Amino acid sequence: MTTPALPAPVVSLAYHSGFGHTAVLAEAVRAAATEAGATVHLIKVDEITEAQWAQLDASDAIVFGSPTYMGTASGAFHTFAEASSKRWATRAWQNKLAAGFTNSASKSGDKLHTLQFFTVLAAQHGMTWVSLNLLPGWNSSTASEHDLNRLGFFLGAAAQSPNDQGAEGVHKADIATAEHLGRRIAEQARIVVAGRAALAV
Repeated sequence: MTTPALPAPVVSLAYHSGFGHTAVLAEAVRAAATEAGATVHLIKVDEITEAQWAQLDASDAIVFGSPTYMGTASGAFHTFAEASSKRWATRAWQNKLAAGFTNSASKSGDKLHTLQFFTVLAAQHGMTWVSLNLLPGWNSSTASEHDLNRLGFFLGAAAQSPNDQGAEGVHKADIATAEHLGRRIAEQARIVVAGRAALAV
């Protein structure tokens, strides 16, 4: 007896990019998740349409992305988060997976607060958070700034890009870290899809 093929997990990236740096990370997450077998939708939250809200509702996982401005996600992302209260009221995103990524010009830049904001948003929606699951890089005398997770974050992917450079200034190690997040969320979403299918039998 042949086991029917499971549908590809659907991952949506809901993100805002002010100067192009966060868009580079979003593309890295998208490319890696696609390569890992997911169907991926890129959604710019400052241009979101009703059809894209429906895509979010139909996704197995939603990845939040925003630059860190003044210690939190951008105003455009906060506007999106507030608008998602309609989904909160109907529990439309309940039990979906969630993950996140952010960028700032400083090594810290209080990026952790942005990732924590994402986790609280996910928790309010009843979602399950998927961490980065990478040990920190660049934390010993023999380590390198080219290590994965060179900034040492655990909740999600974090990047540092010089404020006097455009998208070309996004560090290659941060792009690779975002790719890791994309593969991880796709793999975790595949497990969820398979589990739901098994429970439905």
